[in-house]
Amino acid sequence: MLYAVGTRVRFKNTGDEGIVTAMLDDNMLSVRLDNGMEIPAFIEDLQRLDEEDTSKVKAKIVKGKQPKRPAAPIDLKSRSQYSILKSYGLQLAFDPVYREDGTTEKFEMLLINDTKFECLYTLTLSLNGYAEEKFNGKIQAETMVPVGELFYDELNDAPEVEVECWRITTLGTGNRLHKIIKIKAKQFFKSLKTAPLLNKQVHLYRIFEDLADSESPRYKKKPEDLKTYTKRSAGGRVVSGSNIRKPGHEVDALANFTTEIDLHIEKLISNPSGMKNAEIVRKQMAAFDSYINQAIRLGVDRVFVIHGMGEGKLKNMIASRLIQLPEVISFKNEFHPRYGYGATEVIFKETGVD
Repeated sequence: MLYAVGTRVRFKNTGDEGIVTAMLDDNMLSVRLDNGMEIPAFIEDLQRLDEEDTSKVKAKIVKGKQPKRPAAPIDLKSRSQYSILKSYGLQLAFDPVYREDGTTEKFEMLLINDTKFECLYTLTLSLNGYAEEKFNGKIQAETMVPVGELFYDELNDAPEVEVECWRITTLGTGNRLHKIIKIKAKQFFKSLKTAPLLNKQVHLYRIFEDLADSESPRYKKKPEDLKTYTKRSAGGRVVSGSNIRKPGHEVDALANFTTEIDLHIEKLISNPSGMKNAEIVRKQMAAFDSYINQAIRLGVDRVFVIHGMGEGKLKNMIASRLIQLPEVISFKNEFHPRYGYGATEVIFKETGVD
């Protein structure tokens, strides 16, 4: 299958989409994802969007509806008289589009960020329980981006919008924020407000009041009581609402689990001499995937992934994988007295402990 710079592609395993930006050695391409991150990828892991089989697509077809891709962020700061005296956080606006007779045809959906922080986001529009459109990307501070459209008649199809968001910091990403908005026609038409930055009346929903990072009090862990500490120290976590513990072999696995993995190839293979770069990266990512999956299965709180500094390709590939994992709260690449800047700390959700 042929690729060229500018070809739009999809990752077969994760569903991420992006554009080819460069041809690399060892049967690899450089791909810029819709969230702005640029990572190397093997050709066999990609699929050209203009050649994918659409026979299995079950999305409802609406007459006159054309698929839209996210456009460039709309920055109105230079031409807007709106002054943000108080941030309302991340918001979702439904901007009516009218027919010639004055009736509403559809609503343009806009994601608005009137905070001082940029963030990564994933937004999925579902109708009658089926995902219709999904958008991934990065939204800058005090900007907005178009994220699809909702036709007027689709208000009768139980529309839901699921939003995930990660604040971007100099050290990595903040906590994963998640919310599902169930749109009901009666409340929808009562939600008419003037949207920040857009400066016009739209149907407006506030998704997150702020983009709080991991230091926010709302994310502080509750003090661990003696009962919980004893159970955790014993090696098994109790599943909420039951007395089921981890199987004995998993207790042993947790006791022997190390909270760091070194992905330098000489740590993974005894004699790596003669290996091509593509083989090295594939081996490193396979080891990373296996390690992270084991950490999630065992319910580990956090781990360190040692990738070194180099050109940052391996670090970016790891970040791309971590963004897709719902079990990951946040990850960061800050200075550590032991690892320097050559490791990423990954923090997982708490599971099985109340």
